Amino acid sequence: MLVVVALGGNAILQRDELPEAAVQRRNIEVAAHSIAEMARAHTIVVTHGNGPQVGLLAIQAAALDALSPYPLDVLGAESEGMIGYVLEQELRNVLPGRNIATLLTQVRVDLDDPAFAHPTKPIGPFYDAARATEIGRERGWTMAQDGDSWRRVVASPYPREILEINTIQLLVLSETVVICSGGGGIPVAVGDDGAINGVEAVVDKDLSAALLAVKLNADALVLLTDVHGVWTGWNTPEARLVRRASPDMMRRHDFAEGSMGPKVAAACAFVEATRGVAGIGRLTSAMAILEGREGTRITPGRNEFEEYDAKEYAP
Repeated sequence: MLVVVALGGNAILQRDELPEAAVQRRNIEVAAHSIAEMARAHTIVVTHGNGPQVGLLAIQAAALDALSPYPLDVLGAESEGMIGYVLEQELRNVLPGRNIATLLTQVRVDLDDPAFAHPTKPIGPFYDAARATEIGRERGWTMAQDGDSWRRVVASPYPREILEINTIQLLVLSETVVICSGGGGIPVAVGDDGAINGVEAVVDKDLSAALLAVKLNADALVLLTDVHGVWTGWNTPEARLVRRASPDMMRRHDFAEGSMGPKVAAACAFVEATRGVAGIGRLTSAMAILEGREGTRITPGRNEFEEYDAKEYAP
């Protein structure tokens, strides 16, 4: 099978961890072992998030008053190279002899996308309410609540086209494990004359991963994160883990716009477009999610919805 594996940025750097290189490398090493198990049995393409990382780069870029901060598209490219480098290295360590390549990937967005007027994509560190208000005022950033904390939010326009898709297809045909579309890809606009220019935004990694999987005609899309799967009633006594569902039934539920919402939307879009299967679950359980033994599995069909009260997984 051809499987697109999407590694969440918050799985690389979790909420309670310091944004240090050694911490992220340890998490990526865990991810590499999980992904490698799948790569030994299937053809895989890997993509990853960059929310915490690109936000940290933005803070660093704004630290020098004498310099204009780098735009988000440039910071996205930096994070794509940084995470891709470590991920490629760790995959080489567990898949000796395999061809592995990291590809900087540009993703076209529309400049009239309504997302530019309604920022929702959380990036960077977590703050308490008082500090978030202070930083938002100082830097002109939009801040929003993310769980029990607050983060900067930026525009997240819908991905329309992956400019390097032909190159990715060639690499897949050559049996190369491709790491691409990191952080959702570098957001760009393409003019009527064909000129490409960067855009101040961050493309959602999960929606970009779904587009990538559709264009590659993948058999499966696996979205790896820091929780066991998709929950209804998240953070309430009625929380229940969705085990298996069809897209139409998943769409009847509301999920957080800045976190699980895009993952569910991406999984449903992929399944509807390809009749493949999608899975959402823990970073350490890639193969089990693909095989339906763990996580949330979204499959073709209608009116299917199975969930259970798994107290040992309760949020």
